[in-house]
Amino acid sequence: MTKTPASPSPETDVVILGGGLAGLTLALQLRQADPAIRVTVVERNRHPVPEAAHKVGESTVEIAADYFANVLGLAEHIENDQLRKYGLRFFFHAGRHDDLAEAAELGASRLLTVPSYQLDRGIFENHLGRRARELGVEFIDGARVTATELAADGNGHHRVQIEHDGRPAVLEARWVVDAMSRASRLRRSLDLVEDNGHHCSAVWFRIDRRIDLGEWSSDQAWADRCSQLPRWLSTNHLMGRGYWVWLIPLASGSTSVGIVFDNALHDFESLKSYDGAMDWLAEHQPRCHRAVRDAGGELQDFRYLRHFSHGARAVYSGQRWALTGEAGVFLDPFYSPGSDFIALSNTFVTDLIVRETAGEKIARRARLYERTYLSFYESSLALYRGQYPLFGHFRAMSAKTVWDYAYYWGVLALLFFARRTTDMGFIARHGESLEQLRRINVEVQAMLRRWAEVEPNHEAPGVLVDQSASPLLVRLNRELTEVRDDTDEALGRRLAANADMLHALALRLQAIAPAPARAELQSADASRQSNEDLLAGLPTALTEPPVDRPEAAVSLG
Repeated sequence: MTKTPASPSPETDVVILGGGLAGLTLALQLRQADPAIRVTVVERNRHPVPEAAHKVGESTVEIAADYFANVLGLAEHIENDQLRKYGLRFFFHAGRHDDLAEAAELGASRLLTVPSYQLDRGIFENHLGRRARELGVEFIDGARVTATELAADGNGHHRVQIEHDGRPAVLEARWVVDAMSRASRLRRSLDLVEDNGHHCSAVWFRIDRRIDLGEWSSDQAWADRCSQLPRWLSTNHLMGRGYWVWLIPLASGSTSVGIVFDNALHDFESLKSYDGAMDWLAEHQPRCHRAVRDAGGELQDFRYLRHFSHGARAVYSGQRWALTGEAGVFLDPFYSPGSDFIALSNTFVTDLIVRETAGEKIARRARLYERTYLSFYESSLALYRGQYPLFGHFRAMSAKTVWDYAYYWGVLALLFFARRTTDMGFIARHGESLEQLRRINVEVQAMLRRWAEVEPNHEAPGVLVDQSASPLLVRLNRELTEVRDDTDEALGRRLAANADMLHALALRLQAIAPAPARAELQSADASRQSNEDLLAGLPTALTEPPVDRPEAAVSLG
């Protein structure tokens, strides 16, 4: 093919199918890791893409924030052009109250050490596209992938057929990475789709107005409990049995509203239109319904996705192909892990491509990385699969978030911040401990499910369970900023201390769980030592029988 200024280069080292969040961040990471690697990105949408209503997935947590800011060097853009997030915040029984101060609240009253952000995906992906071109990535937007042909042997080039500006073109590359989200070509053509048993759906929309749930109460004492930033900057969750509603602010001034639900407990068909979703809100979260209605403004989009969670039988191959982002696996939006798993997957893929480009044989390493990545995915899936029935239970969910945060910061985030996720030697040395923690996590999740089944879900009006008052959670979050230069020995000691703490935390939660739920936990080791100062004083909302109390802040530790 003759190259013209408007034509794509026929030969490249890496073709990335899909120029959304996963594809563009991978392109940046590759060019930064080895500027000699030629990278071509093929994207269906034309750039610049619309702001506010471009794509869902606006909330990021700690791994993704570190990846965007520090691995990819995008800190200036994120700080200046996106919104600092006030953590994840949860409200229980809010649907019963016109005044939000009368609901039970679970969240931080102060910012923790590691920042997280709300991303307007349109603004962010436009910035990524510009940055990719600045770094020499050939970014072909407004193009459609029409066919992919993987090389039959381990040495030939893969072929990707595209249509760009009405003209066909063929790209040849040593590597093909599918980052086409749910439209993944490779996952379907290679029959890699896997049902992971987590059957939930979501509907969402954006309006071009700010919805400030701080205005849902005139109680000044309630407002003053969160003094550093306004509550609307949190990823706010309105919790109920089998569902949660998100409210996420965007830098463009719009608000993203979503309803996520267990298909067995809520009817997808009745929710998959804007009118249906609004009717559902009027029934389950009437204060939110009124806020959306009274905000006025323009409805920017309405979308839905049935059975959003999925697995994949394979994601990386020694034959020089890979899946990343939602083209591979997707968990659940509840704790905003989507961008985290982009960060993890892109890091594995980048390392494989850089090593193979340098002449290393990567088949065995690809298998190890795939096994590690899918282990992270399976371990995280336990936080969501089968858990939606307990989501409206204040005490069980308060216990769950303590455990889930400690498990996330103490293990997976620790490895990422220490830049050890591709260190197979380090992971192998601690493999037995990591596997034991995985088993305990599964058992804790089962215990929490049973907890919600057997204990009445009493209201706790006005109670705040303050996660930023927990020495345990504050330490684990702060520790992420301290591990970058740890030696293997120092990091191993941290991981071992965290493992001891998680064993002790599991047993502490077992002790305060209802008796019928306690038998679910069998693997925690009572002989493991931990810092009692960090575990002392779980929230009063957990350790005391549930009673109605007027506005009160409850310490986690």
